[in-house]
Formats: sequence, structure tokens, C-alpha cells
Amino acid sequence: MQESSVIQHFLQQGIEQGIEQGARQMSIESTLTILAERFPDADITPVKPILEAIEDLDRLKQLNLTASIAESFLAFRDRLET
Repeated sequence: MQESSVIQHFLQQGIEQGIEQGARQMSIESTLTILAERFPDADITPVKPILEAIEDLDRLKQLNLTASIAESFLAFRDRLET
């Protein structure tokens, strides 16, 4: 019985990590899409690895919002680097 609860714990932990990883990826993709639509002349390619290096989901969500309201691509880059 003890072994079953340990296995269940690790399975649950794996599921939670998978959900968070999926949420991170969706946030990154959404941010890149917003930037591409709002600033079609900007080269957003260098931004992707920077976003992918961010582990904090809350930070990624904030950057997604920033991409939606930034005055310019340069303003977004400034926020990304702070």
C-alpha cells in the first residue's frame, strides 16, 4: 500500500510539471504571436530564446501582457531585459 502512494505522488508531480511546462510554452508562443502581429517590421527571432530561458510562469505572463500594450518593440525589449 505504501508503494502505491509513493508512485501516485510521483505521477501527480509529473502531471503538474507537464501542465506548467505546457502553460509556459503557450505563454511564449502567445507573446511571440502578439509581437509579430503588433510589430510586423521587427525582428522578433532573438526574443524567442530569451523567453524560453525564463522559468517563472508569472514573469512570462507579465511579458505577454507587456507585449499587448507596449508602445513599440523597443519598449518591449527594454522590459524583457529588466
